[in-house]
Amino acid sequence: MSNTVTLTDNRNGKSYEFPILDGTLGPSVIDISTLYKDTGMFTFDRGYTSTAMCRSAITYIDGEAGTLMHRGYDIAWLAENKKYLDLVYLLFNGKLPSDDELNAFRQELKERSYLNEKMIKLFDCFPDKAHPMAVLQASVATMSAYYKRDMSFDDMKDYMELAKRMVAKIPTMIAFHYRHVRGFPVIYPDLDRGFTENFLYMLRAFPHDKVDLKPIEVKAFDTILMLHADHEQNASTTTVRTVGSTHAHPYSCISAGIGALWGHAHGGANEGVIRQLEMIGTPDRVDEFIKKAKDKNDPFRLMGFGHRVYKNFDPRAKVLKGLRDKLIDEIGIDSNLIKVATRIEEIALNDEYFVSRNLYPNVDFHSGVILKALGIPNEMFAAIFVMGRVPGWLSQWMELKSQDNIKIVRPRQLYVGPASQPK
Repeated sequence: MSNTVTLTDNRNGKSYEFPILDGTLGPSVIDISTLYKDTGMFTFDRGYTSTAMCRSAITYIDGEAGTLMHRGYDIAWLAENKKYLDLVYLLFNGKLPSDDELNAFRQELKERSYLNEKMIKLFDCFPDKAHPMAVLQASVATMSAYYKRDMSFDDMKDYMELAKRMVAKIPTMIAFHYRHVRGFPVIYPDLDRGFTENFLYMLRAFPHDKVDLKPIEVKAFDTILMLHADHEQNASTTTVRTVGSTHAHPYSCISAGIGALWGHAHGGANEGVIRQLEMIGTPDRVDEFIKKAKDKNDPFRLMGFGHRVYKNFDPRAKVLKGLRDKLIDEIGIDSNLIKVATRIEEIALNDEYFVSRNLYPNVDFHSGVILKALGIPNEMFAAIFVMGRVPGWLSQWMELKSQDNIKIVRPRQLYVGPASQPK
């Protein structure tokens, strides 16, 4: 039996044969690289929903089964047994670190966490009301002016140096902007603190004052970063790979990814969840908005429920649900926002309308509530997403650069404009 697919053009009876490629897991793919050459036709696949645009060994998702794995490790196991930097190391190196490797990795990130002092002046150039994503996107692009030799990197050792630099410095950029717009003194990284704890410290600390960071706060934030680290070929990752295919400066690739993630349908979704919860206001108004969500003639849509990929449940949401409840118990949060979120979740998990449509709470629903509980303002949510996702983008970019014969991404189109215009 031939491992091929035959395509027949019913207009003329001609048939064409294309090879089938099999991965380790997931659907087989039809290699249509010669389709245009053989048939004179393109495929039409709106949103690339049925198109594999690359080979990758980093992340695997099975939306029907609710599976998310990084380098073969299930995300729930990683979240329970490892920390964010373990996962970053895994994404970069293809294996989990030993204790010595993790300590060396952690120490190098600490030493790279400081910004060039000239870069700090960049924050003065933005209005105080500038969105953190605009500032972060510009700041990352600016790194290319400080690390010019990155343009000619040609081996994995150089890629790793760049990747570790970016993972280390982006949290500092976010924290510095946060303090700058509030007129607070900038707090530099504390080399005695862990990666995740250090970020929360830079947000909350003041000179000569002790910062009380509870272990559950650090754990919750660390887990959010882990659950956002990589998610296969989503819109922003595809953007990074697309820009990378042009051999653009790697900082430009990541900056482009930040721009794609900013969209409210992507990285801005958890901010949208909180704004909607704030709009609902009190638990006694939840039923009113549930009714609106069920009305097909009402434009209102419930944010944070269902997922483009996961059809039964979001495995990341399951992890965050337990952490959210534990965080609330340990730091004593009791707010209308939490009560509204809890009431909506109770209804959605038991109402036939939501159950039959697989409209379950997704990662954005829980992460938004957790970030709010940690005192992080809504407008910073997407920047936090970037902080978590950068290792995924970088591992995808490094994988692309390590492959032979990189082809510039150049999709085709179905032209529907005029054939000609009168002259």
